[in-house]
Amino acid sequence: MNKDTDKVELITHEIKIVERQNITISGVTKIDSFDSEEFLLETSVGPLGIKGQELEIIKLDTYDGTIVIKGIIDGFTYLDNEKTKKEDSVISRLFK
Repeated sequence: MNKDTDKVELITHEIKIVERQNITISGVTKIDSFDSEEFLLETSVGPLGIKGQELEIIKLDTYDGTIVIKGIIDGFTYLDNEKTKKEDSVISRLFK
């Protein structure tokens, strides 16, 4: 076996917000749901909720796991893995 071809790549997770109007997130593994006021993403470090106004996806790179969202960013929070059931609303999880 060749060690070089059997490497496991770790997905790094990073968030960059520019002037509350653009947010770039790396390490995204799945988009659970989104609309113009909230996004629910799965990242390499757990579920992430983003709340804002007029939110829209500007760029999505599924190969690198990067997403760029434009709009007014009101806040974001990492969500507990056990509480990401569909019965709970995203808003209730964001502001517990």
